[in-house]
Amino acid sequence: MTDALTASEVFELAHRDLPRQAPGSAATTRLLLGLAGPLPDRPRIVDIGCGTGVASLLLAAETGGEVTAVDVHQPFLDRLAADAAAAGLAGRVRPLRASMQDLPLPAAGADLLWAEGSAYLMGFDAALRAWRPLLAPGGALVLTEAEWTTVDPSPGARAFWDPGYPGMRSTAGNVAAAMAAGWTVAAGYLLPDSDWAAYYDPLAERVARLRERGVDPAALDEVAAEIEVRRAHGHEYGYTGYVLRPGGGSVGPGR
Repeated sequence: MTDALTASEVFELAHRDLPRQAPGSAATTRLLLGLAGPLPDRPRIVDIGCGTGVASLLLAAETGGEVTAVDVHQPFLDRLAADAAAAGLAGRVRPLRASMQDLPLPAAGADLLWAEGSAYLMGFDAALRAWRPLLAPGGALVLTEAEWTTVDPSPGARAFWDPGYPGMRSTAGNVAAAMAAGWTVAAGYLLPDSDWAAYYDPLAERVARLRERGVDPAALDEVAAEIEVRRAHGHEYGYTGYVLRPGGGSVGPGR
């Protein structure tokens, strides 16, 4: 048996050094990057809520630009710094410990804002308001957002999502909200099930190993609950990637 751990310590142990901190994939990052183009030759990119920086590294490598990678969790940023150095990108990826609600960045200083699986932490509407001043003329915001994919979510799905994200909307609701806030919805893309597997499969394997070590089963059940909800109710919700530009209107999300 292991020494007694708090629920937060078990959560940290279960998620530590996983390949991803949210659903996604390199293929999806590349697809959304293509939809966001064209970009300047050396674009200034800000990856908000970067986690361990899997998107930050890809964005720097694919665009030739400079990426400011923002997160509040220093161990994530330490890992990113090491990975950037190993990839020969240390000079073009700058880890920055800061809150996404109060980014210490210059106005109009970013050609591309990026936020995979992180905007929900402050809310879709709040993110659109807070981040818009950071964009340079002609810039774009790319984010992925949790959404209902059914008009009538089941009690089981709501029991998981409502406590943490009571304002979660449908795609139509978020498109309308973005347009009302003065954004053009240039593109949208519903992440495939494989992107969820890229996040949850390693987490499930980690939970299984921790169970074998005797880590608190009740705390691990809490960690694993979101995986079980996805298995039971995954057809009711998903993540949609959006490419947004300042200026009203919409070309309609793609699927």
